[in-house]
Amino acid sequence: MVDKNKPQSDKPGGWLSRFAPGVRKIVSRRETPDNLWVKDPDTGDMLYRSELEGSLWVTPSGRHMRIDAPTRLRFTFDGGEYESIDTPDVPEDPLKFSDGRSYRDRLNAARKASGRKDTMAIGFGSVGGQPAVVIVQDFTFMGGSLGMAAGEAFIKAAREAVARRVPLICFTAAGGARMQEGALSLMQMARTTLAIDELKQAKLPYAVVLTDPTTGGVTASYAMLGDVHLAEPGALIGFAGPRVIEATIREKLPPGFQRAEYLQEKGMVDRVVTRGELPHVLGQILSMLMGGTRQAA
Repeated sequence: MVDKNKPQSDKPGGWLSRFAPGVRKIVSRRETPDNLWVKDPDTGDMLYRSELEGSLWVTPSGRHMRIDAPTRLRFTFDGGEYESIDTPDVPEDPLKFSDGRSYRDRLNAARKASGRKDTMAIGFGSVGGQPAVVIVQDFTFMGGSLGMAAGEAFIKAAREAVARRVPLICFTAAGGARMQEGALSLMQMARTTLAIDELKQAKLPYAVVLTDPTTGGVTASYAMLGDVHLAEPGALIGFAGPRVIEATIREKLPPGFQRAEYLQEKGMVDRVVTRGELPHVLGQILSMLMGGTRQAA
């Protein structure tokens, strides 16, 4: 409904356009890319995206932000060069699961957003001078949840490492098992454990890098079965989350509980390593475990 008592403008753009048409062009907002700035989750400061990318997505306050699988692989391999290894195809939505929206629709939406088949990505190349197979769990794809595709990919990566006689490095990032696959998801905990046993039988090192967050069934399986466990600073690592634990035991948890630094102090993590140092440290450790002559980290 139009208010007849309110003065109506003959021209769009308000009083500035009527009295000074040329000024509007000068003061109008310039078109800027939507992704030019990124907000620091700790300080609230706005950071240039290009500068954040240059710092490996580590903020000035030290927060190691979550990154996708292609970015992780590029940062990890020497010179950003590696051979991509395809992940196996698996049956989709065998349980015909729906929580108001079908699992197949959720998969398609995640694939469209990420440009990936599922959460895991595999590459082969040199890490700190040491040849290795690297598998990365991508939290941006359905929270990095462990399902049949992730399980098959992990087994493929382990067998590639055995075939090439090189170590396996796994970067974990997950909220746990994928509920839409039910028991089929939980089965991957046992299957990935058997794949790790194949590495041990071949006397090949298995290194785990725990990133934020690593929780649930992933923590209860391959994330904690490495020969060495590194972690990025501030990473949340545990089975149940701190809020669930506090609600269960009805007690306040100590500061930093389930964070990488706390778990290193308690002996659950061997070493907390910044993102920029990870390739060098991994190369030194794996070279030593493979019987190399380089000094230990």
